[in-house]
Amino acid sequence: MQAVVINGRFLGRRPTGVDRYALEVIRALDVLIGQGDAAVRGLSFEILAPEGTPAPQGLQHVKFRCAGKSTGYVWEQFTLPGQLRGRWLLNLCNTAPLIVRSQSVVIHDAATARLRDVFSPVFRRAYGFMMPAIGRRASAILTISKFSRNELQQCWGIATDQMALAGGSGEHILRVVPDPTTLERLNLRPQAYVLAVGSVAAHKNFARLAEAAKVLEGTGVELAVVGAALPEVFGGEDIAQSPAVRRIGYVNDGELRALYDHALAFAFPSVYEGFGLPPLEAMQCGCPVIASNAASIPEVCAEAAWYFDPFEQRSIQDALLRIVANRDHRTALIAAGRLRSSRFRWSDSARAIATSIHRRSCDADLAPAWQAPE
Repeated sequence: MQAVVINGRFLGRRPTGVDRYALEVIRALDVLIGQGDAAVRGLSFEILAPEGTPAPQGLQHVKFRCAGKSTGYVWEQFTLPGQLRGRWLLNLCNTAPLIVRSQSVVIHDAATARLRDVFSPVFRRAYGFMMPAIGRRASAILTISKFSRNELQQCWGIATDQMALAGGSGEHILRVVPDPTTLERLNLRPQAYVLAVGSVAAHKNFARLAEAAKVLEGTGVELAVVGAALPEVFGGEDIAQSPAVRRIGYVNDGELRALYDHALAFAFPSVYEGFGLPPLEAMQCGCPVIASNAASIPEVCAEAAWYFDPFEQRSIQDALLRIVANRDHRTALIAAGRLRSSRFRWSDSARAIATSIHRRSCDADLAPAWQAPE
């Protein structure tokens, strides 16, 4: 039996997309263990987190333990390695202790290298040092898309020949019970808003989307922007003032599910994404998607979205007007979205990660026959 410790540092903060990825992978591993799936056979898992970190709910087979009074990078770099005692370490949120070799690290993208004006100088410098070092030191590097695999090689020199893919999914949103009071409290009408979701950072491109949304004035449709800014990481972004634009801020999962369920469409204008969970969440909820044609987004959404040029105001305006005006095309997008999103499963992500651990840490005879999908 190969014991695996999961780096649980992320559990102590308000979740971002990266943190959502980590939690859903852990939940999927827990289910696979209960099913006796071949991918996790011979592996045991324990989450290790700083003291005071709340335990994730609903896990039956993945253990949880707190250790050490430090937090953040200090806990990750100094406390966590001392707790491993020869066990394999799994890091799901980009960062990892630099002194550990027997570990798997999921690096989601190279945004801090590509988007120098988006992230704070301290954050950029930390990642600029840490990511190449992890790439050289860790036994296994995984990432979430072919786009990100190429980015990690180009920006940080991380070899791609042994880099496994373990993408995301949107299926978790279907577990969430929608909050029936959401629209009334936010003064939104069903099918009368285009939803946009993400952290309010410059590369999410909400300012350009909001400016383009002025074209919606007089149509009875508005743009509802959901997301929380993280000033310690992102520089933030000014969103245009317009009667057609609503800045909602942070919402909980029940509120988000209700917003997806009743939106006329979902807009994803980002110029840089390693994967992008929100379009798949929208597709799972039967919400048609219009999206940027940049980075990994066409790789993930394929034929199930209408695309626009995120740098061209007219292109975004045309997409907004088209989705508002054409009900038949919206219906076709909904069907395509449900089909596309059904191809992404957290169980596949968990299998890809478990298979990578087997290959790097266990005897070849123990490695399961299951292959991670490209």
